[in-house]
Amino acid sequence: MISLAGRDIAHSWSKFALTGMGLGLLIGVTLTMAGVYRGMVDDARALLNNSRADLWVVQKDTQGPYAESSSIRDDAVRSVRGMPGVALASNVTYFTMQVQGADGGDTRAMVVGVENGLPGEPGYLIAGRHMTRSHYEAVADVKTGFSVGERVHIRRHTYTVVGLTQRMVSSGGDPMIFISLKDAQEAQFLKDNDAIHNDRNRTAANPAFNRPAVPGLLEAVQSLQTSSHNVNAVLVQVAPGFDAEQVAQPIRRWKHLQVFTREGMEDILVAKLIATSAKQIGMFLVILAIVSAAIVAFIIYTMTMGKIREIAVLKLIGTRNLTIASMILQQAMGLGLIGFAVGKVAATFWAPVFPKFVLLLTQDAITGLVVTLLICALASTLAIRAALRVDPAQAIG
Repeated sequence: MISLAGRDIAHSWSKFALTGMGLGLLIGVTLTMAGVYRGMVDDARALLNNSRADLWVVQKDTQGPYAESSSIRDDAVRSVRGMPGVALASNVTYFTMQVQGADGGDTRAMVVGVENGLPGEPGYLIAGRHMTRSHYEAVADVKTGFSVGERVHIRRHTYTVVGLTQRMVSSGGDPMIFISLKDAQEAQFLKDNDAIHNDRNRTAANPAFNRPAVPGLLEAVQSLQTSSHNVNAVLVQVAPGFDAEQVAQPIRRWKHLQVFTREGMEDILVAKLIATSAKQIGMFLVILAIVSAAIVAFIIYTMTMGKIREIAVLKLIGTRNLTIASMILQQAMGLGLIGFAVGKVAATFWAPVFPKFVLLLTQDAITGLVVTLLICALASTLAIRAALRVDPAQAIG
């Protein structure tokens, strides 16, 4: 029975191999789509891991700082540090923009404002050093393409890249660039020169702020307009012996701020932020599975119809239907195995070329193999039914 299918494949091995390669490329696309989703989830978890935080303190009634806009005063960190169970707390800002490199090219990156030695700062470097100055130094992820010593432009100012890190990305896969908190506050919240000039003129024209009897009032108001004391979040590390939710409850109650634990923030990033993308990828996977089944069914049916006389001869000499059905099923399974092998190799080779991280897991590959064989088995039923209906008289007709 095995040699019967093997000999038939050997008789037209070129057609069988080319068909398997075509199916393999389709399977490779399917595995890659699954890897794209896994990569999105891994990016979200990497963002949380790299922050080195146990709690995220953000603006009340928001799901910031990654899924929604969040803005709180930077002096809130002082009161948070005094709460029971808080080991470390630091301000942090996040904003995504096009960063201009030394060659004039733009790189889309998430700019992160951090405080040295506190949560939010990159935990490790692969080249260079951490920031030591309070202004105009930056640490960049290698995915940005920047190198140590390169000068990059963020808003109005030029920063020198003093260190490189790796796998520091946003939930969308954009590489991160770390600068000092003060620089980030200015870059994120400060208006351009024309807007500042117009605001000063409006303030000076307002008699409530420009009172002759109150010297210094106008200058104080204008100073507030050109300085920023807001951040997007406070990152908190919980002291040993304390539970994260136990520390979060008093902050929510007494500081009137929203606090998320690791589980809550991961739920926002994975279950909500990328939910639509996950559904879209799932639809593509269903469509690709249907297309793969249709291709296998068509190929096996065509191959079966091409040897109707041979099948009739087998029936004429007394070959059982089970033997004929097994031959067709084995050919379908062989086609699926070849296709899966080609697809797995193809996905492994082209995954690193993708601009976003593609994570190919072994469990997805095993699931893909099982689904491929199941699809091939179901697709072969059409050809098996056609073969079993062949009249033995056709062998001598």
